[in-house]
Amino acid sequence: MIKRLTQNLKLRSSILLTGGIGLLPLIFLLFFFFFPLFNIFRVIFLQAVTQGFNSLVWVRLGDVLWFTIWQAGVSTLLTLIIGLPAAYLFGTYHFPGKKVLKALLMVPFILPTVVVAVGFNTLIGPQGWINIVLMRLFNLSLPPLQLLNSIWAILLAHVFYNTVVVLRVVGNGWAAMDIRLEQAARSLGASPWQAFWKVTLPMVRPYIFSAALLVFLFDFTSYGVVLLLGGGRLATLEVEIYIQAVQLLNLPVAGVMSLVQLAFTVFITWFYSRLDHKQQEQSGKGLNTEMKFARTIRQKILV
Repeated sequence: MIKRLTQNLKLRSSILLTGGIGLLPLIFLLFFFFFPLFNIFRVIFLQAVTQGFNSLVWVRLGDVLWFTIWQAGVSTLLTLIIGLPAAYLFGTYHFPGKKVLKALLMVPFILPTVVVAVGFNTLIGPQGWINIVLMRLFNLSLPPLQLLNSIWAILLAHVFYNTVVVLRVVGNGWAAMDIRLEQAARSLGASPWQAFWKVTLPMVRPYIFSAALLVFLFDFTSYGVVLLLGGGRLATLEVEIYIQAVQLLNLPVAGVMSLVQLAFTVFITWFYSRLDHKQQEQSGKGLNTEMKFARTIRQKILV
């Protein structure tokens, strides 16, 4: 009887201890997420009730939101154009140095934004290597490439950062496909192009959509790249929130923009999780296939 009581006391104490530890994340979220979020709602509500927002605020919000969506869409498209061939290569072929190259391609994703901005300035800035070489080759007095503080620098930096996302997500999906389905289509008379469109692309499409959504989310919430390479003339929602809150001390407008960004981020994340769930269901049904070596002249040229 005493032994059973001792065991019950130990069990209750362990449950209380586990419950107490489990409260720590909740307390952290309350103070560092829900409390600031509540304050944002309160500031916006008080501003809306007492003074309202004039039309210039909504015009500015529309302009910034359109630029944020536009640059994120173009950046995602360029990243897919660069990343999909690499994903096919890494997901299909064995070749010398593959592991080393895959590791090197991961480096841009983890580089600090300031380091990337300095690197781009050294490469494509007015006194960068490319401009210096072009000025010496063609005897120019002024740098021919004016890419910094423009949309082109932002797009290049986003592609530089996020190509590895497409490479990892789509490349892993390509590697997990059952190649026998494509071989069966070829044996039934389908051309390589028909087999790709009818068999391969439908299997890899969920991975492409997932990678595109993930890249779009990263580009949509871009802050450091736009702030450092945009020259202050270009602003995404992240940058505009910073300008309104820190430089102009206009907290109600910053709060409205924060809510808009939060709504877009939650929707994109929810949509991505739905796609990722379907992707996992499909990948669970497929078979992992072995990589092939480049044997024909065309395959060797591709690699």
